[in-house]
Amino acid sequence: MNEIINLILKLSQELKTIKAYLEVFQKTRLEKFNEAWIDGQDVMQVLHISKRTLQSLRDSGALPYSRINGKFYYKLSDIENMLESNYSILKSGSHGN
Repeated sequence: MNEIINLILKLSQELKTIKAYLEVFQKTRLEKFNEAWIDGQDVMQVLHISKRTLQSLRDSGALPYSRINGKFYYKLSDIENMLESNYSILKSGSHGN
């Protein structure tokens, strides 16, 4: 009888562990799904660019997008990645003198 109780307790603990892993996995998937998206108007305002410049960024593949019913949406992380990949620091003495 003790063996059965011990097996049930062990099984219960293993189920709790599996449940915890599943909760972490599901939360990770939800976070990815809930990542912030903004529309083209917001992108143009934030980056101070024109509609044509935004179209060029899409066309060149520099800025990934999603299109739904003719409206474009962009991930904030993709905008940040684009800015980071074009980030440069001027070296001292190269001010254009």
